[in-house]
Amino acid sequence: MPAKLSVNLNAVAMLRNRRDLPWPSVTGLGRIALQAGASGLTVHPRPDQRHIRFSDLQPIRNLIDDEFPQAEFNMEGFPNEDFLQLVERHEPEQVTLVPDDPAQATSDHGWDFRKNHNLLGNVVGRLKKKGFRVSLFADGDPDPEALKIAKETGADRIELYTGPYGGCYDEPEEAERIAAELGRTAEIALDLGLAVNAGHDLTVANLPLLAKHIPALAEVSIGHGLTADALEYGMAETVRRFRRACGEAI
Repeated sequence: MPAKLSVNLNAVAMLRNRRDLPWPSVTGLGRIALQAGASGLTVHPRPDQRHIRFSDLQPIRNLIDDEFPQAEFNMEGFPNEDFLQLVERHEPEQVTLVPDDPAQATSDHGWDFRKNHNLLGNVVGRLKKKGFRVSLFADGDPDPEALKIAKETGADRIELYTGPYGGCYDEPEEAERIAAELGRTAEIALDLGLAVNAGHDLTVANLPLLAKHIPALAEVSIGHGLTADALEYGMAETVRRFRRACGEAI
């Protein structure tokens, strides 16, 4: 079954914030993405609100609830108390925990599961009590012990960090090597009972190879590359292009 596509709205929000005007509309483009068949919307509300603002969260929640009840809201973030309270207030279907420092430009590594076992176990337990599906951002190297710890936290999924894979856009042999490694990591996770998501620098060009190596890929969350393509093709057609790249017959 093809991976579901969740459209990350951070880059749309960042463009809007350059002029502090209501356009481009985060909810407006989210609506177009969902109308075109995206399975959900993703946001990463960082503490400095440099792209998604806290005030965006309820309108996105309302958009899904009122117009696209089959879609999912995915909130990503570092699990400090402020983020956890945002999650509990806006009730996303999925929470993706990332090990970001607030100063980071973007997510660029997965969790050190050995070092953060207790932290993640406590946070995952809190979120699961509220009924949220929880995914943990994970590096792509096949480390059975680390993934076993991830499973022990009570998480439902991992999200494979695909930045190094996306960076091989002009190196096909290296892309093949990293995709195969990601596939081995996914196999370990799946054997442990963890579903597998993926995200970071994924494009129409590189999704098919990733899907080939991870045929059970559950979801991809894509923002930068999808937003860049939307400038050329429009949001609706871009979503359809990414859905086809995931393997959907549309």
